[in-house]
Amino acid sequence: MPALLKMSVSLILVRRPFARFFMPFTLQRKRRDLYSILLHRPMTSKIPAVSSPNKEKTSSPEELELDAWKTTMKSSVQGVAAVSSSTDAKDPVAATKELIEVWRLLGKEVPEHISEEDLKILIENTSKTSKKKYLKYLYIKEKLKKARQVKKEMKAAAREEAKQEKLLETPEEDKQRGFLFLRLWDRSINNAMGWKGAQAMQFGQPLVFDMAYDNYMKPKELQNAVSQLLESEGCNRRDVDPFHLYFCNLKTDSNYQRELVKRYKEKWDKLLLTTTDKSYVDLFPKGNIIYLTADSPNVMTTFKHDKIYIIGSFVDKNVQPGTSLANAKRLKLATECLPLDKYLQWETGTKNLTLDQMMRILLCLKNMGSWEEALKFVPRRKHTGYVDISQHSEEFSNQLKNSKTNHLFSKALNVRTRRR
Repeated sequence: MPALLKMSVSLILVRRPFARFFMPFTLQRKRRDLYSILLHRPMTSKIPAVSSPNKEKTSSPEELELDAWKTTMKSSVQGVAAVSSSTDAKDPVAATKELIEVWRLLGKEVPEHISEEDLKILIENTSKTSKKKYLKYLYIKEKLKKARQVKKEMKAAAREEAKQEKLLETPEEDKQRGFLFLRLWDRSINNAMGWKGAQAMQFGQPLVFDMAYDNYMKPKELQNAVSQLLESEGCNRRDVDPFHLYFCNLKTDSNYQRELVKRYKEKWDKLLLTTTDKSYVDLFPKGNIIYLTADSPNVMTTFKHDKIYIIGSFVDKNVQPGTSLANAKRLKLATECLPLDKYLQWETGTKNLTLDQMMRILLCLKNMGSWEEALKFVPRRKHTGYVDISQHSEEFSNQLKNSKTNHLFSKALNVRTRRR
């Protein structure tokens, strides 16, 4: 027995160093195998997780209502989409209307009411992104219109309250006098403006708006141009000595004509201006016509009362330079541009002014003849102020001196040649 015990002890002592030597390798291998199993298990396992039958599903009533709303919305959208796919090939108008309804159900920015003209423009847009952009533009426009209407109603209510308070404070005699005067005020002003407009149509200086650029503009730019034309017409009507306005190259049933009739409504036929589809070349002699364009190399020095000025009705957001200048050169007309660099320290932006700004500048030049007063209607964001007039006068005097000396020198040379 003691011999056996000694043999077992010796064997244990012999095995320990080998165990110490082989332990790190075995542990590393086991760790690697374990990591690989853990990493590959979710990728290779295809057995779905089975929920225990003993656990009951608990869901809040809010989640149930949300799920029901989702299912109803999906079903309505699928139904409308199925109908739209069936009617897409037949009627594009019905298909676009159904597409708008689908986008409205999905919560996208879509207007509540859409006109037939906007619907036609929407059908012409072939891509989906262009339709989304145009619908978003109509949505923002409708939202701004509602906000303006609410603001207008609030102002009207405040005005009525102020009027009622004023009527309560004033005695009865003042009430009757003030009421009669206010009743005749608007009528007399309208009659005076109409009389001035009628006189301008007979004896006033013509001012022509060239309406031949509706194909160069997008619908939004065209609407902006019509807004500027309305502002120009109102500014001319309120002036002391108005122009006789001409809308030339205004084709019947064109985009310009439809938009103007849409804005003026029943007042379109009562306007004291001349609208024609003829060109201004057919109405006036070419020698009396001056086309005002920012691209012209000729600078306007003074306002000429015996000339007919042409303004291109063109809102250029995409910056297409030379369009009106090319049209004037094709017709062999004289061109001029405003002396903006001569009087203003130009800072940023193009030198294209809006139609109503041009109208105010020309009216001021016609009545007063002062460039300093006329160029006050140029927006201040485009320039930093007026050029120093003293420097301008010095330069002008130097030019006169140089011209005089050159003239005298040429005379002296002529005299010498004659003597020889």
